[in-house]
Amino acid sequence: MSLNAPDSGPRILFFSGGSALRELSRELIRHTSNSIHLVTPFDSGGSSAEISRAFDLFSVGDLRNRLMALADPNQTGRKDIHSLFTHRFHKKSDNAVLLNELYLAASGKAESLSRVPAGAARVIRGFLKSFLKYMPADFDLRGASVGNLILTGGLLAGNRRVGPVIKRVSALAGTKGIVRPVCNRHLQLAAVLESGELIVGQHLLTGKEVPPLSVPVSEIFLVKSTESPTRVLPFISPYVRSLIRSADLIIFPFGSFYTSLLACLLVAGVGRAVASNPCPKVFIPNPYDDPEQLGLSLTQSVKVLKNCLQRDLPPSRYGSRVLDTVLIDQERGDYRGAIDALEFSASGVKLQNIRLITEKSKPGFDPSLMAKVLMEMAGQSSPSSFCLSS
Repeated sequence: MSLNAPDSGPRILFFSGGSALRELSRELIRHTSNSIHLVTPFDSGGSSAEISRAFDLFSVGDLRNRLMALADPNQTGRKDIHSLFTHRFHKKSDNAVLLNELYLAASGKAESLSRVPAGAARVIRGFLKSFLKYMPADFDLRGASVGNLILTGGLLAGNRRVGPVIKRVSALAGTKGIVRPVCNRHLQLAAVLESGELIVGQHLLTGKEVPPLSVPVSEIFLVKSTESPTRVLPFISPYVRSLIRSADLIIFPFGSFYTSLLACLLVAGVGRAVASNPCPKVFIPNPYDDPEQLGLSLTQSVKVLKNCLQRDLPPSRYGSRVLDTVLIDQERGDYRGAIDALEFSASGVKLQNIRLITEKSKPGFDPSLMAKVLMEMAGQSSPSSFCLSS
């Protein structure tokens, strides 16, 4: 696989959400146009939360983020589309002023849309008109991502069918890869802390909008809503299952451990699909402090990850291979706890220590080094023969 043939590149699958993979995604499209990104739909903060509240819709923020990260904004005719999708309304603006701005965009009179190619502008205007049609009168546009509003309008116009809207937006933006929410239900992420306290809401766990946790997480799960914290177990769609089974390499990446990674794995059928795919499966732990992983060493994080995947398996398949390798840069990363390669080996997991961090990229990974390593690892597996359709 080379930079000259990204269209024939491998299907590297990531379970993730948020912005941690943004730079790697931008680098990855130079190597492959076939990466697969299953993102979390359980964001409960900011613009996404307001949309979910208003329309009883899953969170679209991480979906929009990854669609844009996999699109080259420098492609001819795509720069202005990318700018529009990544634009946010000012948090301190008057809501009436923002509403007027949105109406201007939907009618084709906004300057931001005048620079967008005519065909793309028609699609975007149609999605915005749909959003305005269904928008409740008390909807708060302050701080809203315009890309989130466009995606939401497309979903509302298309009877909430996810696949067609994502394909349309991917074509407009020039997205090089497949992006899907791991499920399309409006649910909340909940956690029980070691103190016994119940926390409902993804944004309360990340340490970004509120102070970081002071007590470690004991368990995470999905609930119906903040008002009704009844546990629920959604299922992956046949299409998402086929995506997992078709991957040439499965990655459990760095980023927020519980709210970005493990949240994806809580959906029923994910662990079974991972176990049924013979490709390499790799965990890339954070090389820096993650406030969500309070009290967890690297070894303990691996155990939590494996247990989360294994609990989706029926008793007859306990012990199935859900993780092969843990990829670290021990010399340059800051990992919690002692790192014992023999201990990992005894648990059936290989510890691979390789240079992934540079002085420029610290404390995070260098996207160029990481992309090259993942391309090499993907080459170890045979191309699968699954035929995908959404």
